[in-house]
Amino acid sequence: MYTLMTPGPTMVRENVRQARSLVVGNPDIDPDFYDFYRDTCRLMSDLLHTKDETLILGGEGILALEAACASLTEPGDRVLVLDNGVFGRGFEDFVRLYGGTPVLYTVPSDRPIDPEALKKFLDKDHDFKYATVVHCETPSGVLNDLHALCTLLKSYDIMTVADSVSAMFAVDVSMENDQIDILCGGSQKVLSAPPGLSFVTLSPLAKETIRNRKTPVASFYANLQPFFTYYEDQWFPYTMPISDITGLRQAAENIKAEPGIQQRHATLAKATRAAVQAAGLTLYPVCAYSPTVTAVVIPQETTSKALLGAVREQHNILLAGSFGCFSGKLFRIGHMGENAYKEPLQASMRALDDVLPQLGVKVKESMEETFLANL
Repeated sequence: MYTLMTPGPTMVRENVRQARSLVVGNPDIDPDFYDFYRDTCRLMSDLLHTKDETLILGGEGILALEAACASLTEPGDRVLVLDNGVFGRGFEDFVRLYGGTPVLYTVPSDRPIDPEALKKFLDKDHDFKYATVVHCETPSGVLNDLHALCTLLKSYDIMTVADSVSAMFAVDVSMENDQIDILCGGSQKVLSAPPGLSFVTLSPLAKETIRNRKTPVASFYANLQPFFTYYEDQWFPYTMPISDITGLRQAAENIKAEPGIQQRHATLAKATRAAVQAAGLTLYPVCAYSPTVTAVVIPQETTSKALLGAVREQHNILLAGSFGCFSGKLFRIGHMGENAYKEPLQASMRALDDVLPQLGVKVKESMEETFLANL
């Protein structure tokens, strides 16, 4: 078994694995499960500092993004897609798939979206039903200012869909303070549960907008509307993955029990970046570094395949490459959730110290020593 140091899926704590092994009933007809599901959803809302309702969906994090777009978008709706990376641009496909007209606001992928520049754009054109915002662009390691962007969009009466799959819980997120209408998350990132679940938190405006659609949602599985009365009706639109949800509940309890989780992520991310730069490697983002993932330019002396393969084969550690336009150009160190502890990150730095010289890359300073010195 490899040590997972990827930006999701992450390592899973033993108590989460044990929770997933509990005896299960029938989630379709067991009234106790409806209480358990509702209580788990409420716990998720509490962790996000909101009274707004959270819904847990039976599908990997991408389902939350698609469900938000499927449930909000009607034919002809103009939707503003904020694009500074792979996932930002990806919302274009969901909007178009459900009959909307995506309008891209595109900026370079190595830096965050500038709220002041966006304001100038919105002064000229703000006729949008909603806008999509990615909090952490995992492929590039850039963290957008969710609060600044969403509050700006709301000042123009534009609803907001925020993808915080790779950032929430490591970074403070608040539905009300950040003025988010649909907030999307996933189980396999900072929560450190296995992949397979996503969740959405909806503002009253988002629920009202979905209820008052003029046309039916053009999806069954990605339709959020049937969940709005699941408890009163004692009915889910599909059989809920009960073992996944018991694991998610334990993972959420783990986060609740650690008030310093954001500081843990910030400290280890800073130490990781310091080690990368001291070694003479190049961070991809020019600023606005994510506390959950560090993206590094592949040194010209080697390749992504050779670097990742050597770390995997010689040290039993899985680092990640990237994808889309970054394929073969970047490698990524995940420091989120159960990955964000001193020991596995120290081992990763040691592995890079060992492997990089073998591949012809000169390491200016020990990554392991620099990492430890910056904790």
